[in-house]
Amino acid sequence: MRANPLGKFPVSAGILFGLGLGGFFDGIVLHQLLQWHHIVSSWYPPTTVENLRLNTLWDGIFHSVTYVFVVLALHRLWRVAHRGHVYWSGKLIWGTALFGWGIFNLVEGVINHHLLGIHHVNEVVSLVHRPYWDTGFLIWGAVMMIAGGWLWASGTRKHRAEAAGVRVVSAPIGGD
Repeated sequence: MRANPLGKFPVSAGILFGLGLGGFFDGIVLHQLLQWHHIVSSWYPPTTVENLRLNTLWDGIFHSVTYVFVVLALHRLWRVAHRGHVYWSGKLIWGTALFGWGIFNLVEGVINHHLLGIHHVNEVVSLVHRPYWDTGFLIWGAVMMIAGGWLWASGTRKHRAEAAGVRVVSAPIGGD
C-alpha cells in the first residue's frame, strides 16, 4: 500500500465499516431478535425444520459477508493508523460509516426486497403491509446516506480549512 501523503482520511474504511454495521444490525436485530425474516424466508418460509435450516444457513452466509466488511475496514484502518499524517476525524468516520450503512440498506432493500423478493423487512405483518416496511427500509437508508454525506462533507471542509491554515471552530458533532 502506498503512503497517504495528503493526509487524507481512509474513506473506504468508514464505508466498509458502515456496510458491516448495517448487515450486522439487519442480521442480529431483524433476523434473530425480532425474527421478522431470514435471508430466503419469502422463498422458503421457515415453517418446516428443513426450511428453517436452509434459512439459518443463508443467514450465516450473510453474516459472514458482513463480518468480512468489518474485517476489511479494520485492516484498512490498521494500514494507515501508524502514519502521523493521516487526518483522523469523528465526523469523517461516522459520516462515512452512516453513508456505508445507507448503501447497505438501499442495495439490500432494492435487490432482496424488491427485485428478487427473497424476503421482506417484516414478514410477521400481513402481506398488504409488507411493502410499507420495505419502503421504510429504503427511506431509512436514504436518510442515513444523506446524514452521513452531510457529516462527511462537514469533516472534509474542516480538514481542508485546517490544511489551509484557517482555524475552524465547530460544534462537537462526531467528536471533532
